[in-house]
Amino acid sequence: MERAQAPVHRGRAVVHLLRHGEVENPTGVLYGRLPDFHLSERGRAMAERLAEHLAANDIAHLRCSPLERALETMEPLAARHPDVEVVVDERVVESSNLLQGKVLSASRSALRDPRTWWLLRNPTRPSWGEPYRDIVLRMRAAVLDAAIAADGREAVIVSHQLPIWMARCDAEGRRLVHDPRRRQCTLTSLTSFTVIDGRTVKVDYAEPARDLLPVRAGKQFVAGA
Repeated sequence: MERAQAPVHRGRAVVHLLRHGEVENPTGVLYGRLPDFHLSERGRAMAERLAEHLAANDIAHLRCSPLERALETMEPLAARHPDVEVVVDERVVESSNLLQGKVLSASRSALRDPRTWWLLRNPTRPSWGEPYRDIVLRMRAAVLDAAIAADGREAVIVSHQLPIWMARCDAEGRRLVHDPRRRQCTLTSLTSFTVIDGRTVKVDYAEPARDLLPVRAGKQFVAGA
């Protein structure tokens, strides 16, 4: 049996990784891949802002995580590019997480419970969820497919904080092990990869909806979002 060949990209493309907007989550649940977590009113305003920001871009390909918050972030962008089909791609979904469903807000954090400490024993893997290397491999493949589909133009992938950060670490040669509170990937931020002949040669970062970001009283443990 012949082994399937990996897709080959020739030429230049720009692939924008767009993190979804703010989610309605007043109790501070780590929602992970749980269903029925939707954008807040502010999150929808963020999505509209990003759609406006990218309205004049030469976008030839749209790709999206299957989770509601990502699909809702994609909606206004897709409306401005009606001739571009949205591809739903499981490879750009949020990372799996054994802390999913637990409350991680500062006042009622499940991290105060000794029963959860075992999950935090090895941050290099990490022990609480999907291995960083696995996230890198699926995101690398999705970015390459988007670059091929863009065919010399631009693509947008709506994904989640940790997968986007892992893709950036991979592209820039950073260590995958990191402090989750120090990721540069705010809500509706754009992490843009310039891809030439299948290789990312440049990474740009922008926050077009920075003025809409919620004000946080303090930073806390983040395992994804």
